Amino acid sequence: MSENNGNTPLPLAAAPLAYENEEFLASPDGRMLRIMSEYNEPMARFRRERIQDTVVFFGSARFHALDVASHELELLENTGSVAPAPPHEQPARAGEVDAPALRRSRAEAAVEMARYYEDARTLARQMTEWSLTLPGRRHRFVVTSGGGPGIMEAANRGAWEAGGKTIGLNIKLPFEQRPNPYITPALNFNFHYFFMRKYWFAYLAKALVVFPGGFGTLDEMFELLTLDQTQKLAKPITIVIYGSEYWKKVLDLDLLAAKGAISPKDLELFQFADTPDEAFAILKDGLTRNYLNEGAGEGAGEAVGSAGSVPEEPARSAQEEMGPDIARTRS
Repeated sequence: MSENNGNTPLPLAAAPLAYENEEFLASPDGRMLRIMSEYNEPMARFRRERIQDTVVFFGSARFHALDVASHELELLENTGSVAPAPPHEQPARAGEVDAPALRRSRAEAAVEMARYYEDARTLARQMTEWSLTLPGRRHRFVVTSGGGPGIMEAANRGAWEAGGKTIGLNIKLPFEQRPNPYITPALNFNFHYFFMRKYWFAYLAKALVVFPGGFGTLDEMFELLTLDQTQKLAKPITIVIYGSEYWKKVLDLDLLAAKGAISPKDLELFQFADTPDEAFAILKDGLTRNYLNEGAGEGAGEAVGSAGSVPEEPARSAQEEMGPDIARTRS
């Protein structure tokens, strides 16, 4: 401790406020506050933007728009314009896979898979155009993605092209994933904790569309299927698995039922679709039946008393009126 004249301590600087102490907030002791922040801060933004519920799109981050994929294949065909291959794709030695052939194979596959980007873009546009016609003070069935490139970008792009709000739930990773430019700026999120990101995917979603993808897509799809299977979400959710040819080669879900790993009835938790129109019809039917018909959706479960009578339930709070419609968890 510094002393003045050897007796009186010098005045101390004011201590930082606890919520401004970055060292504490970044420490293990501050973890609970960080977790709470990833719940409360999105909640505040969803309320401010009047988001009631969402339709979530999952799919590969690696698929490009058709024009981009076609251009890359065209470059391969014009050898004078191709940049040198990276070291792991340099010309093969004896007994190794031919690297130029591998690059061409990947470029051709990218053109093939680009149709899923375009289909996701079309479906998101259809969903948003329809949702914009629905009455109410809150935005319904807002297209939501993981906020990155590929199918995520396609979904946000289609909703943006339709003139609607669209959500991106990004995740902070060692290899940074930039948010795509089509997300509504006020609804551009970045999470540290995977489980908080998954919470916001699951508990606002009234429908899910799963486009072809890899490990991340499989993880997200099966997590929501498991929540639905185990009835942990106290709401019906419409699940569309898009691209039956792709998914039936990747997964044999009928085998799971045949071997007793799942119930045959579990195969009814989802439906396959192969065109945007087919997927949109499934989504529109499920959402209308579960949330828009009389007695469903916003206002369902409210007690309406006759004139002058005392209602059986208290009036809805501001959160219930204007905030997001977060599904309850069954005990």
